[in-house]
Amino acid sequence: MTDLLRENVQSYPRPPALEPVPQQITIRLGGTLVAQTTGALRVLETHHAPSYYLPPDDIHATLRPVQGSSFCEWKGVARYFDVIAGGKTASRAAWCYDSPTPGFAALAGYVAFYAGLMDEAWVGDLRVIPQPGDFYGGWVTPNLDGQIKGAPGTRHW
Repeated sequence: MTDLLRENVQSYPRPPALEPVPQQITIRLGGTLVAQTTGALRVLETHHAPSYYLPPDDIHATLRPVQGSSFCEWKGVARYFDVIAGGKTASRAAWCYDSPTPGFAALAGYVAFYAGLMDEAWVGDLRVIPQPGDFYGGWVTPNLDGQIKGAPGTRHW
């Protein structure tokens, strides 16, 4: 069984921290393996569930670029993808930073997935719950304490 240390999201730093993930990350869509890696990175930001970024070589699904982008004050400009696997398409379900800011240079080309738009997302043998709301892409695991933003009324604090 995966043992994750207790973490309080309110004690995560601002600006965020970037760290390697020792656990295996697994994602499935349409009964098909989307990605599996032991080389993921995660971003830890105050009041957020961690966001997991996977190396492109460990992604087995088709990522179809879509129009539009977003801007993160810490990481830079993100672009988005539809994820296609197992006969299913999850619209705008993944994103990456091609040219992140210097503090997040290690994320260049790594891809993050919205857990709620996948059939399954796992950290080790722990199934992930998506961060509340439809804006943030954090992954909630049972070791997290504190108030995670994303639910109605928490977006701008």
